[in-house]
Amino acid sequence: MRATCTGEPVRVSVCHCLECQKRSGSAFAVQARWPDAQVALAGEFRTWTQQGDSGAVARFRFCPTCGATLVYASQGMPGLTAVAVGAFADPGFPAPQYSVWEDRKHGWVTVSADGMEHFA
Repeated sequence: MRATCTGEPVRVSVCHCLECQKRSGSAFAVQARWPDAQVALAGEFRTWTQQGDSGAVARFRFCPTCGATLVYASQGMPGLTAVAVGAFADPGFPAPQYSVWEDRKHGWVTVSADGMEHFA
C-alpha cells in the first residue's frame, strides 16, 4: 500500500488520545492532513473503523501484510485525509503545529516546536 500526497499538508499534529496510543503502539501518533483530493492510494489495503475519544468515528486503512496504519479519515475533520508521518520515512518532514489530547499525554513526554499550539 502506498499514499501519494500532492501539495503541502494543511495540518501536522501530534495526538495523545488513548485510541491513537493503542493504534500506533506508541505514546502518541503524528499525522499530516491533506484535502481528500490530494491523497491517492495505491496497492492493497484493509479498512477498519474506530470511535475516538472525541466521539467521532474514523476509518483507518492499513497494510494487510505488515499491519501498519497508513491513512485515516475522521468525521471530526471531514474532507481531510490523515497520513501517518512515519510512513514518509523523512526526518526533515515539517514539524507539527498542534499537540492535542494533552490531558492523556504520558508525563515523561515533551512535545515542542516553534509556534506549536497545545490543547487539552
